[in-house]
This record gives sequence, C-alpha cells and structure tokens, in this order.
Amino acid sequence: MLRSRTWRRNGAFIILRHDWPWPAIGCACFLLLFACQALCGQQPPVPGPPLRVSVNRVDVGVTVSDERGRFVAGLDRADFQIFDDGTEQPIVDFLRSEEPAQVLLLIEGGPPVLFFAKGHLLAADQLLANLAPDDRVAILTYTRGPEGVLDFTTDKNEARGALRGIRFTEGFGELNLFSSVAATVEALARIPGKKTIVLLSTGVDTSPEVNWASLLPRLQTADVRILAVSLSGDIRQPSKKRKLTEKEKADRAQLQAGFSEGDRSLRELSQATGGRVYFLQDRKDFAAAYREIADLLRHEYSIAFSPPGLDGKVHLLRVEVKRPGVRLEHRPAYLAAATGKTP
Repeated sequence: MLRSRTWRRNGAFIILRHDWPWPAIGCACFLLLFACQALCGQQPPVPGPPLRVSVNRVDVGVTVSDERGRFVAGLDRADFQIFDDGTEQPIVDFLRSEEPAQVLLLIEGGPPVLFFAKGHLLAADQLLANLAPDDRVAILTYTRGPEGVLDFTTDKNEARGALRGIRFTEGFGELNLFSSVAATVEALARIPGKKTIVLLSTGVDTSPEVNWASLLPRLQTADVRILAVSLSGDIRQPSKKRKLTEKEKADRAQLQAGFSEGDRSLRELSQATGGRVYFLQDRKDFAAAYREIADLLRHEYSIAFSPPGLDGKVHLLRVEVKRPGVRLEHRPAYLAAATGKTP
C-alpha cells in the first residue's frame, strides 16, 4: 500500500548549508528541496491508455530475471499464469518478444546533479553503448517541467553527444519530479510500441498539486515502464568523519529524512509501472546497472488474455511463473475500456 504524503501539506522546506562535510568537490553549497503541495489535491482522475491490442484482448509484457538481474530465457506458455483481479485467465497468446527498444532518458537537471552526481550521470554512456543498433533513444531533462534535449533516434553517437552537452541548472529552482513524469508518460502514450523511461534522479520532488490518487492509475495502465536510477548516493555521504555540533546533527537527520522520502518516491514511480529502481554508490555500480538495463529493455515475454468484462474499470494484474528464484516485472493493471470508447 502506498503511503500518503500529508506531511507535505504545508509546502516546501529548503535546506541550505555551507558547513556540512559533504563530498569535497570544491562546492560550498547545495540546495535540497523536499516536500510539495499535498498529493491529495483536487485534480480529477485522468485515466491512462489501456493495455490492449483490441477491445477483446489484453497484452501484458513480462520480464523474468535471475538473482543477478539477467533475463531468463527459454520459458514457455505452460510456465506462466495470469490473474485478472485475482481470478486466473486462460492465456490466448504467448510470444517470446525481442523487439527494438524505445528508451527515453529523463534526467534531473538541478544543482544536486550539477555539483555532485554529474560523473554518475555520464556513466549512462554505458547504457547507450549496450543498446542495439535499431534501439531508439531520446533525452529529456526536467526542473520545473520536462524539456527536450534529443528526439528519438537510433544514432547512439548523437545521443552520447547530447548527453555530454546537457547544461544543468545552476542556482536554485524547482524539481517537479512527479508532474514531469506524468507529462512524459502522457506524451509517450501517443507513440506505439514498447517504451521505457530511464529516470535519473535524486527523487527530490516539489510538484505543485499532484494528486497521487489520480496519477497512480495513469501510471499503472500506461504502456510505459519506468526504470529509476538514484543519483543521491554521493550527496548523502559526508566526505570526512568529524564530530558534529548538535545543530549539524539535527540538520543531517532532517537531510536523511528528506533522502528517505526521495527514495520512496523513486520506488513508487517505478513499482507503479512494473519497473525497478537502482540505489548505487560508485561509477562501477552505475556502469553495471546500465548494462543490466540495456539487456532488460529488449527482452520480455508477451502474454495475452481475453478480459472477462469491459466495465470501464481498472483491473489489477498478477503474473506467476513456475520457476523458483526468479524476479517478475510487469504492468500492474489495465483499463477494461468499454467497446467503442477511448480511455
């Protein structure tokens, strides 16, 4: 169950310190923005696109990976079971799918990345290096909202140049994570085929009036998966151990609480789409994670079933596989759209 964010109800708070023992990179200050308007705002729910090819068919892409995060190949239809709102449904079609990936890098563009995590961000070059020639990649950054850096292309050299040429925001500003993700998911809904957002972020969110109750079904039913990579590992670690004053201890406790909230935000966004989140520390870890992501982007199993009814409601999905010790990821829901209606 996703927890509410009522503690954000009173707006944002800002932590600005010049004397914390942060990583020694020659930077004297760091903006940490946490909290936003309550996620229980008054915006009405906006349904997302259903997982279907036609009105009488629901297609569900399923990724199966082992304990080391590698895709598990060689499974058959008989290895899978699929459940609609807890009731098992007959599988009407099954396909081992390996098709070109469509990858959108959504990158936080604020001061934390500029000052502390830009090296980890540039390790995303490892992701580009492991994409197949026909995989398509696009790049957006976000602060107040998403901004285009590169449209979808198969030219990985162009993508590398665009990645290295990103100009991060200096100074202080907004980091509207949730509203930027919502806008990006909505835009990707117009593009056919399998789509993945690789979200590179600290998890800091200052989105105004984001209603999680309405955003959640949009994420759950959208044909978009979010793979989140946290960029906050270095920021939260002090560079030197020394005795802190009571005020510094209180500030650091508040800082860690903010980071915990950011971690939760990344988990919620990825889990809502059947994706995963990576919490990493050094460049070697980032490179390994990006190689894993590149492998998962192309490989999945496609399972189809006929929905038991078209009632216009969101139905929860659950997939099980007859293979011990594996990890399954798939879209958690679909919208059973009534015939002739576009959700």
